[in-house]
Amino acid sequence: MPSQERKIQAPQPNPETKAFWDAAAAGRLMIGKCTACGELHYYPRAICPHCLSDKTELQQASGNGTIYTYSVMRRALVPYAIAYVTLQEGVSMMTNIVDCDLDKIRIGQAVRLVFKPSESGQPVPMFTPV
Repeated sequence: MPSQERKIQAPQPNPETKAFWDAAAAGRLMIGKCTACGELHYYPRAICPHCLSDKTELQQASGNGTIYTYSVMRRALVPYAIAYVTLQEGVSMMTNIVDCDLDKIRIGQAVRLVFKPSESGQPVPMFTPV
C-alpha cells in the first residue's frame, strides 16, 4: 500500500530545542555530542544521557541510516509507518518512513533523510527508502 500524505503535528520548540528546529528549517538534521565523554545522542539535549555532563553541542548528522524496527499504523485515517532508524553515526531515532509503499518496508533497509512540513510549516525530519 503506497503511503499517503497526512497532517503532521507542529513541533513546539522551546529554548533548549530552538537550535535543532532552526537547523531542520535549513535542511539539516542535528544530533547531540557530549564533549566530556565523546558520546553521541539523539535527541539533542543540554545534559548528556551517558555521563550527565552539561558539556554538549550539536553535530550535523549524515542523514543516512537503516531501519532497526518499524510498525505500520493502519487504524489512522491515513496509514503511516513509524520506525526506529539507526543513523550512520550510531544513534537511533524514532521517526516516520514516508514516500514509499508501506508494504515494502523492511528491517535493515537503507533510508535517507527527508524533511516534511508540519501543519505550521516547520520541517520535521523523516526518512524514505534509498
